[in-house]
Amino acid sequence: MTGRRPLREAPTVPSASERKNFDTSFETLPAFQQMVMQRMIGDQLGMENPYYRVHEARAGASSLIDGQPILNFASYDYLGLNGDPRITEAVHQAAARWGTSVSASRLTAGEREAHRELEAALADLYQAEDAIVFVSGHATAVSTIAALLEPTDLILHDALIHNCIVAGALMSGAVRRSFPHNDMNALEDLLRSERGRYKRVLIATEGLFSMDGDGPDLARIVELKNRYGCWLMVDDAHGLGVLGQTGRGIFEQANVDPGEVDIWLGTLSKSLVSCGGYVAGSKPLVDLLKCVAPGFVYSVGMPVPAAVAATTALRIMLAEPERVQRLQQNGARLYKKAQDCGLNTGESWGFGVTPVIIGDTLRTLMLAQRLLKRGINAFPVLPPGVPEATARLRFFVSAEHSFDQIDTAIAATREEADKLAEEDYGMHALPRLLSAKASGLAG
Repeated sequence: MTGRRPLREAPTVPSASERKNFDTSFETLPAFQQMVMQRMIGDQLGMENPYYRVHEARAGASSLIDGQPILNFASYDYLGLNGDPRITEAVHQAAARWGTSVSASRLTAGEREAHRELEAALADLYQAEDAIVFVSGHATAVSTIAALLEPTDLILHDALIHNCIVAGALMSGAVRRSFPHNDMNALEDLLRSERGRYKRVLIATEGLFSMDGDGPDLARIVELKNRYGCWLMVDDAHGLGVLGQTGRGIFEQANVDPGEVDIWLGTLSKSLVSCGGYVAGSKPLVDLLKCVAPGFVYSVGMPVPAAVAATTALRIMLAEPERVQRLQQNGARLYKKAQDCGLNTGESWGFGVTPVIIGDTLRTLMLAQRLLKRGINAFPVLPPGVPEATARLRFFVSAEHSFDQIDTAIAATREEADKLAEEDYGMHALPRLLSAKASGLAG
């Protein structure tokens, strides 16, 4: 037997009775069962599913849903550039020359000049050494954090940070701590107590928070990151095109040198009316990401038409700052009208996004449905997307909206919210409402 490999036992195949105990049904997942229950309750109350509605026209300041013209406050087209003939013509030419896909990752399929032009334009915007674009905005953050941080590092992020930052932190294995929303004193307390225990520390915040419409004290965060020796990442996806006199974002709004931020993160799907994400920063940072960021190395490169759309939109934004100013005027109008009629706008700055916080989940859903019947599309955001008891409608404003459209939407929101209060629609009334609905069905 010397020199011979030992015989391995044959693998055991589960018996039929054992297989009956194995859970292979997606329907048994708790999340699936919860989803079914929510839909049943919605059906009993006569509520329509507010998600995945089909738009039958370009979704700008207005759109078309189920054949009904609507005022649209649920799109990120802040500067009204989606469908701009200059952009569509550039995209048409790019598609005719390059096709609709680069067919593999840029690592293997090679570069296209459009990629480099977009990255150069973004680097110039942030006065950075270089930039890199990803085919997915969410993957941009996840891949960047996963590439930079290790289990010996610490990530400190705003409690209301976007999911992509949290997902990246989990993937990296780094220790994660959150600080209360925009609370710089709490951030400093964490740095004072925790900084010395970790090799590297990343502070992450947003330039304009998409759920609340407010932003951080950027100058204070920069001071803290310099004093405690940290990296600073700013996700300015909703700030680009919205904040600052020319739309350059939170650094222009706060009058802070963009070079003080180590990692500028953003998406191309909002003001730049394309798809994908980007990072701008130092040359070593970008070089590293191009070699090891999984969402870049193992993902297809951005289609040339998408890159051309973003580059063209960025150039138009910088050449036509009046678009940014119109957007800001519209945002201020909506914010003031909401405030004047007693709607809860939270801590919003009144720029591109303003929430109308209802609190109760059921009432928020009913309010969105009733507004849509009146031709106004404002999207309901519910827990866990926002903290408990802060369900809200989010109003995204465009440079294309008129004051009359804004005034109409806010007046209707106030009217319908008052009606729901009178009818006692709310989660506390849910058992009674279901019982009444069931009685009506039985009758």
